[in-house]
Amino acid sequence: MNKTTAPADIMPTLTANDIDGKSLDLTERQTELPWKMIVIYRGKHCPLCTKQLNALAKIKDDYTEAGIEIAAVSADSQEQLNGHLKDLEVNFPLYSGLTLEQMTDLGVYISEPRNKNETDHPFAEPAIFVLNEDNQIQITDKSNAPFSRPDLNALLSGIKFIRENDYPIRGTFAP
Repeated sequence: MNKTTAPADIMPTLTANDIDGKSLDLTERQTELPWKMIVIYRGKHCPLCTKQLNALAKIKDDYTEAGIEIAAVSADSQEQLNGHLKDLEVNFPLYSGLTLEQMTDLGVYISEPRNKNETDHPFAEPAIFVLNEDNQIQITDKSNAPFSRPDLNALLSGIKFIRENDYPIRGTFAP
């Protein structure tokens, strides 16, 4: 039985492949920044994901200035990720190869493709995990459809507030 991640949990190891096919743990920092935001996106087939990733790239420096490293991952294959790059203008690491088991363990919503033209594998619906300096899940946002995503500027503002005010992790009460 898989355990779904929850606020305040330590983020489990999340191994995926970078654009060169090298396997890395996304929870490990690639910079000196203390916090990390992992964006889970549906994949190359999703124009809303392309739009979100490109929008995030435009404000990446603001996230960096606030102490937050960014990475994005999907269940796409290496070939699909490389094909997606022509539509992306990102300046943060992208990863592929998110497995069904990983998606289940994270508790993200998973969908089957509508048809073979969409994609050839189950994929995660949009999700964001913001990890604090202890790799605890400080913020999580999971959607079951591509149309519901947090405003990236509002999210950044909230993260800044949390960091500046030692605001506790919310949503930890489980009935």
